[in-house]
Amino acid sequence: MEAKEIVLKDVWENFLLNCKEKTFLISWNWGEFQKEIEDKIWRFGIYEKENLIAVALVIKVKAKRGTFLFVSHGPVAMESRTDVLKTLAERLKDLAGQEKASFVRIAPIWRRTEQNIKMFKDLGFKQAPIHMHPEVTWELDISVSEQDLLKNMRKTTRYLIRQAEKNKDIEIVKSFNLEDIRYFSDILNKTAKRHGFVPFSLNYLKSQFSCFVQDNQIVIFFGKYKGEIISSAILVYWQGIGFYHHGASLQKYNSNKVPVSYLMQLEAVKEAKSRGCSGYNFWGISEDEQDKNHPWHGLTLFKKGFGGERKEYVKTQDLPLNKTYYLTRSFEKLRRLKRRL
Repeated sequence: MEAKEIVLKDVWENFLLNCKEKTFLISWNWGEFQKEIEDKIWRFGIYEKENLIAVALVIKVKAKRGTFLFVSHGPVAMESRTDVLKTLAERLKDLAGQEKASFVRIAPIWRRTEQNIKMFKDLGFKQAPIHMHPEVTWELDISVSEQDLLKNMRKTTRYLIRQAEKNKDIEIVKSFNLEDIRYFSDILNKTAKRHGFVPFSLNYLKSQFSCFVQDNQIVIFFGKYKGEIISSAILVYWQGIGFYHHGASLQKYNSNKVPVSYLMQLEAVKEAKSRGCSGYNFWGISEDEQDKNHPWHGLTLFKKGFGGERKEYVKTQDLPLNKTYYLTRSFEKLRRLKRRL
């Protein structure tokens, strides 16, 4: 078994077409986006003889807290296998030495089972003090009819959608225009200030949009009330799945009286269905859904109202390579406590 770089987009994307557990964070265009923001990347394929059996997108992360190699929602394989993980880990150890990285971090897209957790532990991995991407998601099967989708929603969610549809002052529009990112960014900054998190920059959002829009894989949704944008979302549509990646809203109106976000979410699901998608990923939800103090508690309730199921993936894993890692680990533990995540 051998890890080799993949340089052809078709080879990468065609392999992923046959994989069930995946997100757009492993897509070719996500790699292009990382290069656009001047991150160094490698696309590795794990080969068994001549057969490609797994892929992993590796990103070099240079931060104040340290330099490390990061595997974004991977590796993706037909099935989770110890030999795949071991082959990748050995290749990344060598690469880390060349790139002066103090550890390897993997955000697996493998189900959180005892067997999968044990695979990482047996190879010397430690559970990371923070997560980089969602480890618990809320996902919806949208292969059913629109009528059944509405039927499976929480009663309150269905009611608010109906109210929004009747309200002539509510309008949902979508955009494929790069320049419209600034409207989303403006609402995101206001949302971040309200909830106390650091928002993505306008340049970051523009770079991501530019890399996905060339393949018609990204849409900006705007929810308007009386002509004013009060809610917005960025959706990625890739390989039969819709991903609710970014969302932001103003708190100017009571969401129960002006339920713009509910109707906007339904329109995003309809867009996914029109593109032939069978799944819709609401992205991250809180680990403990009963914790009302969690920053994501309200958002989690909102997403669950549309119906669907919870999916848990193996928690983010670190492979320490030198003592510098433990300084980074301590710093990240403090940051996690501060953010209450």
